[in-house]
Amino acid sequence: MNTSFEFAEDMSRIVYVKSVDVADLPEKVRAEAGDKEQLFAVHDADGQRLALVADRRMAFVLARENDYSPVAVH
Repeated sequence: MNTSFEFAEDMSRIVYVKSVDVADLPEKVRAEAGDKEQLFAVHDADGQRLALVADRRMAFVLARENDYSPVAVH
């Protein structure tokens, strides 16, 4: 039996959400992070950082509001 699958989503619309230690960020960003020890980054498929946000939930909401499908990276 041959079955073909079509993806409902455009793979280019996937973004990746991962935690980032504030200590690993440039000094200017660390200063803006306040007392946060961790932020969440949203990256495109090429690895380009699109956004840094305060929490994981916000990263997913931001992605969906911009018509992206977020995927968690561990």
